[in-house]
Amino acid sequence: MAIVEKITFNNRSSREFSETVKQRVNQYFNENGLSRHANLQMVVKTVIMLTLFLGSYALIISGLFSLGTMWFLTFLMGIAAAGIGFSISHDALHGAYSSSKFVNRTLGFTFDMLGANGYIWKITHNIIHHTYTNIHGHDEDLEVAGFIRLSPHSEFKMIHRVQHVLAFFAYSLAMVFWVLIKDYKNFLKPNMGPYRNIKHPISEWIILLITKAAVYTYMLVLPMLLLDITWVHLLIGFLTLHLTTGLIIGIIFQLAHVVEETEHPLPDEKNMIDEHWMIHEMVTTNNFARDNKALCWFVGGLNFQIEHHLFPKTCSIHYPAISPIVEETAREFGIPYNHHNTFFEAVASHYRTLKKFGNPELKYSDAIEAGL
Repeated sequence: MAIVEKITFNNRSSREFSETVKQRVNQYFNENGLSRHANLQMVVKTVIMLTLFLGSYALIISGLFSLGTMWFLTFLMGIAAAGIGFSISHDALHGAYSSSKFVNRTLGFTFDMLGANGYIWKITHNIIHHTYTNIHGHDEDLEVAGFIRLSPHSEFKMIHRVQHVLAFFAYSLAMVFWVLIKDYKNFLKPNMGPYRNIKHPISEWIILLITKAAVYTYMLVLPMLLLDITWVHLLIGFLTLHLTTGLIIGIIFQLAHVVEETEHPLPDEKNMIDEHWMIHEMVTTNNFARDNKALCWFVGGLNFQIEHHLFPKTCSIHYPAISPIVEETAREFGIPYNHHNTFFEAVASHYRTLKKFGNPELKYSDAIEAGL
């Protein structure tokens, strides 16, 4: 992939924080004799999530239940799909689930099983988002839809005045768009973030077409052939599954970066962010509900986004344990450790941020002057 206008980070500055936090986290794993990868707890969670998703599908396709029960099972599939994305696919595609590339590759296909392409995700998320977090024009995660303004540096449109209402509907539709359109669109785009003239391997095109066909077959074709339902029933089930997944995933990921405390820095005239990359990740990322064990279990530790961004190769099951280490080190060096105590505090902060970015008075030039 050709790269133009590559943003660099001043990694010569504040190296002490980077070296110290990495040394302390390494020490935690070494002293406790722990692997950075999945443990038994993570494996059990993997089995539970896959069983809930595949088991619910099997019960639906059996045709033994009423329409109401089948509809409820599609809702359970939507919840399980979000859990699989958080707890299995995400770690595997980051190479964090296992030390084995084969295991990560195999479990990474759970993402494709849900209807999203793992290969293109690794480009937009692992490479672009994790490198250029919250940097306008580079971080693809800020480009949810034209009517949603997630950066103060984006062009303002009149519809952004009501984006704090529209956003949550957009998040719900995100998975439908992903399954039916997004991956094809990204494969056909010549430019993504700072990358230009992207050429994808033929093998990945083949995987895309085969996995999409498999998803459409088991989600749309088989239910229509095997069940006594109408196309309206099928559509309701399909939308229930994907609206549920989309809303859950959309909200969780936005709480990590688009809240009041996080920054949206711009590079200087030399196209450089004048701070160490790890500090950039600290000031652009937010944690929430760290004491909510049920939420931590379900979202795969992704309410610990700070730890994830600093140590993406570490399995999410370990984030709650290393969070105090990162927070204490950040405090020692006077670096912000953004977090909300509860899930609802984070949602409220995201809502207020959407309203702020929907303010026509906060435009590109004003955002620069404000240092946002």
